[in-house]
This record gives sequence, structure tokens and C-alpha cells, in this order.
Amino acid sequence: MMEYNTYTLDSGLRAIHLPSDANVIYCGIAVKAGTRHELPGQEGLAHFCEHLAFKGTSRRSAVQIINALEGVGGELNAFTNKEDTVYYCAILRDHFRKAVDVLCDIVFHSTHPQAEVEKEREVVCDEIESYEDSPAELIYDDLENLLFDGHPLGHNILGTCQQLRGYNHDDTQHFLHQHYRPDNCVFFASGNIDFHQLVRLLQLKVEGSELRFQSLEMRDVSPSATRLKSLNTQLSTLTPQLSTLNNTVVRHRGTHQAHVMMGALAYPADDPRRWPLYLLNNILGGPGLNSRLNLALRERNGLVYTVESSMACFSDTGIWSVYFGCDPQDVDCCRHLVRRELNRLIEKPLTDAQLRNAKRQLQGQLAIASDNREQFALDFAKNYLHSGKLRDLSDIMRHIDALTPASLQQTAQELMAEEHLTTLIYR
Repeated sequence: MMEYNTYTLDSGLRAIHLPSDANVIYCGIAVKAGTRHELPGQEGLAHFCEHLAFKGTSRRSAVQIINALEGVGGELNAFTNKEDTVYYCAILRDHFRKAVDVLCDIVFHSTHPQAEVEKEREVVCDEIESYEDSPAELIYDDLENLLFDGHPLGHNILGTCQQLRGYNHDDTQHFLHQHYRPDNCVFFASGNIDFHQLVRLLQLKVEGSELRFQSLEMRDVSPSATRLKSLNTQLSTLTPQLSTLNNTVVRHRGTHQAHVMMGALAYPADDPRRWPLYLLNNILGGPGLNSRLNLALRERNGLVYTVESSMACFSDTGIWSVYFGCDPQDVDCCRHLVRRELNRLIEKPLTDAQLRNAKRQLQGQLAIASDNREQFALDFAKNYLHSGKLRDLSDIMRHIDALTPASLQQTAQELMAEEHLTTLIYR
């Protein structure tokens, strides 16, 4: 069992630390504020607030934020996804106190000056336009829009330029007030630091943000709080119903290459059925060149450059999908080959030898991936943010060891039958 340090401050901010001998520290703040927390009319606001966090605080200008850690060789970054926004950095141990100061400053004390709102919305609009020119990325969001139709998980993270150009300082501050609270965040760190010192630092740095949010609460700057509570209640009742759309949607985008996705709703992050799907996904279209889909479509037939399967587990649902890009005239042939590989898993359980080899491959990949300390820190932070559980590699290995041919076949039958899949094609 990995030996984490954890502590909850009076403000509600949770801290988690994975000790090691490394003098490069990976740390950050994960905020439970993602796409799914946006109300109707707020699409893209979570990601926009992420950008604006770097544009000035009550103590620092945008240039001072950049120089604070970059000036000592550190790296500061952030990203937004469907359920959270994460601010993180890599820094030498000698400058760890400064990293804590900067992270707390941009998360809890960003001011979103109107001039910066106006400038940054054009930056994000450029990002949106660049993204829309990348069909291999865009199709993932479009499939999610089909499967999560009418749900906040069903709109893309960036929003639209039209929406962004309607947001102002008050809109972004209201979103911060709703979500960027200490009790809605986790501070995480990995490396050779004194955890007691970290807790003391956080107590000092977060105290001002507590006062800020108490003041905002008294001003009632969030007139949509009632609607937010109602929406969150609705979201909490969503269950991972399997997709039964069983349809094919074709969109003509005039791309040189056809892009195809086949997918279905799957299992949430705490559902034990995610483990057999995890292994099935790796067998079918994982990163290994020996994945079944790569062998069938690329190695044996030379039909694609990229084919992969993927899964994402959210707090109350999930999604599983297959993607490939090919010449337009090869779409039907590729779909047939994918269907054949799915049917193999549905109709015939793996042999003991096949299962043993698949487990060994996935466990080896996980062990190697865990050596990427930054990514592992991001993973355990998000796990702790949403579930309060500690991410333990040995526990994951045990779950994989316990999988059986029957459990994998049952999962394949539940998710991968033709009647469960929705297909989206860009031509």
C-alpha cells in the first residue's frame, strides 16, 4: 500500500502528499469545476476561468505570475475536463514554498479584470477554431454529444466563440464563487517535502480565501445558486444506462480522410464492472501495437494509420468507444473488421493463456506509466478529489489479477453488441 499523507484544513481544503526521495516536486490544486458543472448558458465557462486564473490576482499581475515559477526553472500549467479543473506545477524542492503561494494565489485570489476577459476570449476563440480544424479530436466530443444528449456531459469543454463573447467579469466571478471554494478543492503534492510544513503553509495561504468567500456569500453574487442545486440534484440521479440508439450518423465535413467512432455509455468510476472493461479495452485498442484492432486494421490490411479504443469513467457514468481514420472508400471494410473483433469477444471467452498474457501486458504498462511521477500525481489527485480514496497501484493490480474469462465476456456482451453502439462518421 502506498503511504500517503492526508489532512483536511478547517476551511475544508483537503491535502494529499505522496512522499518520495525526489527533489523535483509535482504539486497542484484540483478543483471540482468542469464542464458538467456549467448551467445552461454557461457552456465553456469552466475552461475560460482556467485561462483567466493566470491573468492577474489581488497580489500579482499576469507577468508576475508567469515569472514567479518560470524564473526559477519551474513549469506552471492547467487543464479543464468534464468534471474538474487542475492547476499544477513542477518545481525544485528549494522553491516549493513559492509554488504553494502561487498556486493558492491564482486559484483563490484571481481577479479576472475586464480588460483581460476581453483579450483572453479571443485567445480561446483561436483555440476553438484550431480544434474545429482537427476532426480526429472533434469527433470524440461529437460522439459524447450524441450519447449524452441534453446532459452537461454532452457539450464540449471549450464552448463556442459566440458564448465566450457574451461573458464578462461578473459571469466568471460568479462561477468562481460557486465552485472555487477550499472545500471543493484538493491540494496535492509528490516528492521530498515536509508534509507538516505543507499543511502550515496552506493554512496561511488559504485563510484569505475563506474571508473572500464569506464576503461573497453575504453579497449573494450567485443568483443562479438555486438552479445550480437543482441541476446537481438531477445529475446525481443519472445512472449508467447502456446506449440503445443503435444508429449511424454521417456528417459531411469535406475532410480528405474519413473519421469514424463507435461507442456506448459505460460504467462510472466506482463500478466494479469497469475493471473487466479496462482490460477488454486494452486488448482491443490499447497502446500496444499488438492490440487486436491494430493487428486487424493496420498490420494485416494496411487500412488505417490510427485505430484505438478508449474509455472514460465519470463520477456517475462512463463512455467506451473505438476510433479509426481511413480512406473514405474503406469505411465499410474497416467497420466490418471492427465488428468482427467485437464479436469474437462477445461469442467466445478468452483462453486462460490469452487472459494471462493480457493481464501481464496491462500490468506492465501500468507499472511503467506510474514511473511518470507528474501523471501519477495528477491521477491520484483527481481520484482523491472525486472519491476521497487513495490511488494504490498494488490494489489496481489485484483487481486485474481477479478478472476471469467469464467476467470479460459478460462485459463485452453488455457493451459491445451491435444494438448498443452508436456510430458517428465524418466524410
